[in-house]
Amino acid sequence: MKKLRFGMATQIFVGLILGILVGVIWFNDPRVATYLQPLGDLFLRLIKMIVIPIVISSLIVGIAGAGNGKQVGRLGAKTIIYFEVITTFAIIIGVLLANAFQPGVGVDIESAQKTDINQYVETSEEQSEKSVAETFLHIVPTNFFQSLVEGDMLAIIFFSVLFGLGVAAIGDRGKPVLQFFDGVSHAMFHVVNMVMKVAPIGVFALIGVTVSKFGLESLMSLAKLVILVHAGLLFFLIVVLGAVAKWAGVNIFTLMRYLKDELLLAYSTSSSETVLPRIMGKLEKMGCPKAIVSFVIPIGYTFNLDGSVLYQAIAAIFLAQVYGIDLTIVEQLTLILVLMITSKGMAAVPGTSFVVLLATLGTIGIPAEGLAFIAGVDRIMDMARTVVNLMGNTIAGIVMSKSEGKYNPIKANEVMKQSREAKVAS
Repeated sequence: MKKLRFGMATQIFVGLILGILVGVIWFNDPRVATYLQPLGDLFLRLIKMIVIPIVISSLIVGIAGAGNGKQVGRLGAKTIIYFEVITTFAIIIGVLLANAFQPGVGVDIESAQKTDINQYVETSEEQSEKSVAETFLHIVPTNFFQSLVEGDMLAIIFFSVLFGLGVAAIGDRGKPVLQFFDGVSHAMFHVVNMVMKVAPIGVFALIGVTVSKFGLESLMSLAKLVILVHAGLLFFLIVVLGAVAKWAGVNIFTLMRYLKDELLLAYSTSSSETVLPRIMGKLEKMGCPKAIVSFVIPIGYTFNLDGSVLYQAIAAIFLAQVYGIDLTIVEQLTLILVLMITSKGMAAVPGTSFVVLLATLGTIGIPAEGLAFIAGVDRIMDMARTVVNLMGNTIAGIVMSKSEGKYNPIKANEVMKQSREAKVAS
């Protein structure tokens, strides 16, 4: 008799369903958070523990093996331009959808569940005081070890790129350093496999706490907003990212099946970080060069948040409609421009979406207090936008590999096909 085996996606899905059931049965019971929150936090801490070592080691090995600084500079310029174009599309789609369907018209804000957003207000004020020049200067660390402690990914990436170029420049003398970081990279990917074994428990705990705290009925008063955000994200994923993937020689649905474990995990935890190492590994298996993957994917986590900016555009106009504020064309264009800037400058800040919205609302005259209205359902929308963020960055890695002439779509499709067949056989 053949022994039943449950793949990672099945285990995570079971954890997701059980977490929802626990949250519904023990709704508003503080014991759920008391017992389950530590389990969810433990899983997230395990993931955060391994992300930075993997990014540093993979980036140094990739850059050192990529060649000279001109190649890295060219790749960096193309990557940033691509990110800006794609995120601008996402913002415009969000604005158009919010204007077309008007999810905030007729909503009674007095019946909103009030949530404390003071922590986001303070962070937004700190960030708004920074000029554009200061934001870019912040990318260059004055103390690399301080950046490691703070988890400042852009500063870490900047140092790692320069260090990788330095290792490449010294030739044979840099080989021991390269071998060391190559060993670290391989070891950390084995650590990822160990950590992922507890992913279903982490998902169960995180979802259980969320549903218990807010309840499924919290969706009702904001159902139109939640539905519109999900519809907009789905449209962007299938139409916009689907078209880009097709240009690169990949079918969006085939790619999603290939990444189903990672997508389900990112969705249930609302965190792209949980799958960063696995996404990088799968792209390399598809034939994307390590140098490109280790450069594009981490940067995308701060510069290419397609799902987040689309949501922010819809949410900003939604709140304007709730307050009865009729935004002019100029004000909506201002909203687009501000989101283009703030979504990049604040990408590494905790609670990014709320912080970006706070920084944006003031520029078009919308009361910041309105964010408390949507805070209760933010987690539900966060799960969906995390999936779009993840897919956007994955496709960016493929696009940049193709643009450098180092990607074979035939090989990539064969790898995805073999992966699917292997899972069916198991």
